[in-house]
Amino acid sequence: MKISNPVLTGFHADPSMIRVGDTYYIANSTFEWFPGVRLHESKDLVHWNILPSPLSRSSQLDMRGNPSSGGIWAPDLSYADGRFWLIYTDVKVVNGAFKDCTNYLVTAEDIHGPWSEPIRINGVGFDASLFHDDDGRKYLVQQTWDFREYHHQFDGITLTEFDVDTMKLKPETARTIWDGTAVKITEGPHLYKKDGWYYLFAAEGGTVYEHQESVARSHTLDEYSFEVMPNGPFIGNFDTPDTYLQKQGHGALVDTPSGEWYYASLCGRPWRHDTEPAHGTRGWCTLGRETSIQKVEWDEDGWPRVIGGHGGQRYVDAPKDAIETLAPTTRDEHDEFDSGELGPNWNTLRVPFTDAMGTVGGGKLALRGQGSLCNLFDLSLVARRWQAFDFDAETKVRFDPKNYMQMAGLTNYYDDLCWSWAFITWDEKRHARVIEVAQNDFNQYTSFLKDNAIVVPEEAEAVWLRTKVRTEYYSYEYSFDGEHFTEIPVRLDAKILSDDYVNQRYGGFFTGAFVGLACVDLSGYDAQAEFDYFDYRELSDNQ
Repeated sequence: MKISNPVLTGFHADPSMIRVGDTYYIANSTFEWFPGVRLHESKDLVHWNILPSPLSRSSQLDMRGNPSSGGIWAPDLSYADGRFWLIYTDVKVVNGAFKDCTNYLVTAEDIHGPWSEPIRINGVGFDASLFHDDDGRKYLVQQTWDFREYHHQFDGITLTEFDVDTMKLKPETARTIWDGTAVKITEGPHLYKKDGWYYLFAAEGGTVYEHQESVARSHTLDEYSFEVMPNGPFIGNFDTPDTYLQKQGHGALVDTPSGEWYYASLCGRPWRHDTEPAHGTRGWCTLGRETSIQKVEWDEDGWPRVIGGHGGQRYVDAPKDAIETLAPTTRDEHDEFDSGELGPNWNTLRVPFTDAMGTVGGGKLALRGQGSLCNLFDLSLVARRWQAFDFDAETKVRFDPKNYMQMAGLTNYYDDLCWSWAFITWDEKRHARVIEVAQNDFNQYTSFLKDNAIVVPEEAEAVWLRTKVRTEYYSYEYSFDGEHFTEIPVRLDAKILSDDYVNQRYGGFFTGAFVGLACVDLSGYDAQAEFDYFDYRELSDNQ
């Protein structure tokens, strides 16, 4: 049995992997998307099933107004003392000298919940993790942010003891245990103890093509006591531009019951236009940063090494003691909105789905028009991850706009800066409903059809909308009977919905493309759109 990487496709960054008994768990970053922190479980490291998110209440996570790619950065999942511990960071400032953030802790006796109300921990830096030492003491390990312009912003890895009795840190115990290598941008730390050594795993190089994971170790947790692994990095693709997986680094180590070792890491899978040189343009990751798993062995000097070399492998031997499980063989999904709650693959932005956005159940999703797709506060949008390079997504929408400020339809969305959609609105010149396609490209807004927007027949009770994503480009289609679709003659470059494109002009490029449903009413009259279903179909086994 083989692990096929990535094991979690589409936007599943910063994996924190643990094992409890015979079950493995992964927690991933969710940034501005709600609910917070994505959880999966597996018995074999091959098949992964989604679990309820631990941060499902506004009392645990309030991101209203957070900038894009703010919110949940690099959660850390651990298990000790008969319960699960989850450390997470809520980042409020993304661009500039400052990274205002708060680290929180929630716990649960069962991975399915209920999860506790959060305990505020500190704000020293993001990417915090909780290390449970074998003597019963606990420590917070975290990247440390230095806003001073005459210092490097990444100020090493800080270790602070955590008092379980008071559930608070002991600030007087804080010390820097490692500064990192010359690659710098040292973040995402996790501590492990093995054979009398403390091993520190940390990401470096920034979460781009220079990304890597470094390892250092020490016999103590004293200040500046850690020494870096020779002949590193542990994993990275800065010098392997032709491998299937790129950007590997920032992850977590786990052992199996029989003593094998594996490492879960974020990764990217770039594509390029035919006109772009392979090494001049590393590519565009529209699926965001995904999760891969590599097998690890320990060399004669006690250092961990990725089997197959630090570039990693697409296919990896599964654990010998794995309990092979049957899991869904497809990510295709058809939602008739019969349930009174949104399914686990649906997400909203910054806040939970409430009556302010609309309602779901009884065979429809009703969205109440709020702000534009650029809005960081009040937005009626539900969306799911792109999880394959080629897929179709389709919906049926009933909408009766009264002015051009009222819009509803199908969107492909990266963040408030970069998105597009096909939508129904009102044309006051022709006194008719029309279908338009528009794109927001770093706030350069373009209406493609303008006065040639497609008129919706008066007798049409509903409009069917479909998007066809084909790796490099994507388009929209419409139908008035649900059977015969017409392609709208607008071909959009998918790279605008990639991490790498957003990174060119914005400091938060950490999520991935989504496809979803939205309703906007800038006139403030609460226009409502009803969606009868949503269908997501991947075209091939292209991960």
